[in-house]
Amino acid sequence: MPELPEVQTLVNDLNAAGLVGKRISAARVYWPRSIAQPSHRAFCECIRTKTIQAIWRRGKFIVFDLSPDNHLLIHLRMTGRLHLVAPKLKRSKHEHVILNLGKRLHLRFHDTRKFGRMFLVNDLEPILNRLGPEPLATSFTAKMLIERLQSRKRLMKPLLLDQTFIAGLGNIYVDEALWEARIHPCRIASSLSRIETKALHRAIPKVLNRGLKNLGTSLGTGKSNFYSVARHRGRNQDQLKVFRRADLPCPRCKTRVERIIVGQRSTHICSRCQPAI
Repeated sequence: MPELPEVQTLVNDLNAAGLVGKRISAARVYWPRSIAQPSHRAFCECIRTKTIQAIWRRGKFIVFDLSPDNHLLIHLRMTGRLHLVAPKLKRSKHEHVILNLGKRLHLRFHDTRKFGRMFLVNDLEPILNRLGPEPLATSFTAKMLIERLQSRKRLMKPLLLDQTFIAGLGNIYVDEALWEARIHPCRIASSLSRIETKALHRAIPKVLNRGLKNLGTSLGTGKSNFYSVARHRGRNQDQLKVFRRADLPCPRCKTRVERIIVGQRSTHICSRCQPAI
């Protein structure tokens, strides 16, 4: 599933491609459930003639501000991708929504497992206000994180995956951040000391910025693999310290990296660097 660095990479690609200012001349939906709201028919009718004013990210959502009104939100879920292609290119069976951007360009929503969703709304708040703070924002301070952790009795890994706690983190970057901070994923959140919480506060932006610098993480060749709008692979998989590195030596202490299950999620740790206190 694309996480914050991958989603931001897509937003950067879409902006660099000059989509701001383009008019949506038509929309076609081949899998109606790709449209979460309104109905797929209303979606096609309402989005037609809208102009893209801005493209940005909130958590794992890609947000298109449209003129004269409305916002298009896209959540890629596990296998969603966005393709910018010429109209003459034959549609693949997994391209479920096509937006015509004039006569020379299509924005196509490709989703092999059909979990991704699009929302066309007048008001962003009911969806986006449920999300937690942005971990790369200046407002995400160590003090804020200390306050948010001190009353939480959940395990650290499931808590960090909770989008209402912090927006944008997923399995890859949670494992990497916990390793950077030397925190076991099964620690109870409220048990973290101030020193440990400050270490985690430094680790989260560190691993996210590394992912952004490397244009996202692409693992293997599976259906859920990440590709940019131009269908390029990310490079961050070469910089991962523990995620998907089971049985390889920890880069810090050379102890064998372990794969465990936490909250029904595959999790990678170094038992020496991340002791289960």
